Amino acid sequence: MQKYIVSVLVKNHAGVLARVASLFGRRAFNIDSLTVSATTDPSISRMSIIVAGDEKILEQVMKQVSKLYEVLWVEQLWEEDSYCKELVFVKLSTPDGLSRDAIREVAEVYNANVVEAVGNAMIVELTEVPSRIDAFLDVISNFDVIEMCRSGVTAMIR
Repeated sequence: MQKYIVSVLVKNHAGVLARVASLFGRRAFNIDSLTVSATTDPSISRMSIIVAGDEKILEQVMKQVSKLYEVLWVEQLWEEDSYCKELVFVKLSTPDGLSRDAIREVAEVYNANVVEAVGNAMIVELTEVPSRIDAFLDVISNFDVIEMCRSGVTAMIR
């Protein structure tokens, strides 16, 4: 299943997020991630939505979202043509020095930061494009992952 980035400019009204989310739910579309942020105009917000599915689902999502009254603009973004970042924190079990060293090596390869290493746990932070975070999480899954938290994508066209 492919993941697509959809950028949506909306009027900054109460309930807009609920209307967009319920549209996805009613049509059984899957939202992989959703972030909403302010723009330079306080009356407009930007939604960055990651949609999982095929091109037909993407087309339907874009058509349905664009029909909402509060929606001003909808466009698909590509990682390589956009500024696109996501944040992830991963807490890993580190029962010994060997596991700590191995995790530090993986973190270094991905330019991730070890933000805390206390006792038998280590927290690693990575801010990257979604595909690079997915690759990092695949590699780091070989270790004992205690907890993970992912922010969702924030994206804009170059």
